[in-house]
Amino acid sequence: MEEHVGNEQAVMKTNSRFDRLFQNGLIKNVRKYWMLYLMILPGIIYYIVFKYIPLMGSVIAFQDYQIFNGILGSPWVGLENFKHLLHYQDFHEVLRNTALIALYQLIFQFPAPIILALLFNEVRLLIVKKTVQSLFYLPHFLSWVVVGGIVFELLASQGLVNAIRDLFGLEPILFMQEEGYFRSIVIISGIWKEVGWGTIIYLAAITGINPSLYEAAVIDGANRFKQTIYITLPLLLPTISVLFLLNIGNFLELGFDQIFNLLTPMTYSVGDIIETYVYRAGVLQGQYSLTTAIGLFQSVIGFALLWIFNRLARKSEQGLW
Repeated sequence: MEEHVGNEQAVMKTNSRFDRLFQNGLIKNVRKYWMLYLMILPGIIYYIVFKYIPLMGSVIAFQDYQIFNGILGSPWVGLENFKHLLHYQDFHEVLRNTALIALYQLIFQFPAPIILALLFNEVRLLIVKKTVQSLFYLPHFLSWVVVGGIVFELLASQGLVNAIRDLFGLEPILFMQEEGYFRSIVIISGIWKEVGWGTIIYLAAITGINPSLYEAAVIDGANRFKQTIYITLPLLLPTISVLFLLNIGNFLELGFDQIFNLLTPMTYSVGDIIETYVYRAGVLQGQYSLTTAIGLFQSVIGFALLWIFNRLARKSEQGLW
């Protein structure tokens, strides 16, 4: 009897929750703002179709996947692909290259838009500011195929850089064939292409700062440098924290296009990264299970780094969640 009463109470609580949901909760909100929900519907569908549904394909990492048998017909091998991955010497080299380039991007490429946005903010002549901004934004719209061609032309043995060196009587350098220059070229070309586009968010955050704060600082005798240090940067910190955490979450995902278009056979030892290795092993050689295991490994490492740094950021109330 008591059990029956308890079940009835549980059912009543569940029904009351549904009543609140329909009357005061989500459904009421959707009815009220249905146009906004309709606007975000394509984005939701995109993420479901291209992000969440493909997650089911991760089971390939635990199979000896055979394309003609499919996921259901391929034999299970457990963690064998991951064991092979961790004992494969080429993967150690690829992982080291990926981690080093990602670290260099975090140190040099991530702060570049912040510095540029602060410099743009100091330009008072509007026409100059808009013109320079447009010039910095333009490279973002060029594909890495075009940018790679420009880099090769500039750094070729008869290119502009070596022509300038020749004016000073210096020997030409084969930049794109030298291992020691490759990572620097990747970072510099990445900054040149994306720094202008990256400033958009920071400039938007700067324009949202209350001008009265700067006026009060001027009254107190603070110059432009001190205003930047004590007003602009602290108020930019939430935006910087969010973008930093998003970068950390993609730490091992450098992007295929840039490296593939700059890589040469002579620089494989320092420039071959996970994406280019997955392209060769997965697409060209058909090692689908191994490359899926690599992708899953990337995701786990990215999630772990994001969780760790988000926990640290929460101590200053700047975390993502």
